[in-house]
Amino acid sequence: MKRYASLIVFFISILLAGYGLFTNEANILWQKAITICLSCIGIG
Repeated sequence: MKRYASLIVFFISILLAGYGLFTNEANILWQKAITICLSCIGIG
């Protein structure tokens, strides 16, 4: 049973990661990370 639960969680996480890539969330997250890093350095 424990093995099946870990497989289900694995497949759900793959589906959610694919959904995030499909809806362009990776680019939005990347832009926010760049903004935060530049703010910490004092450039942006």
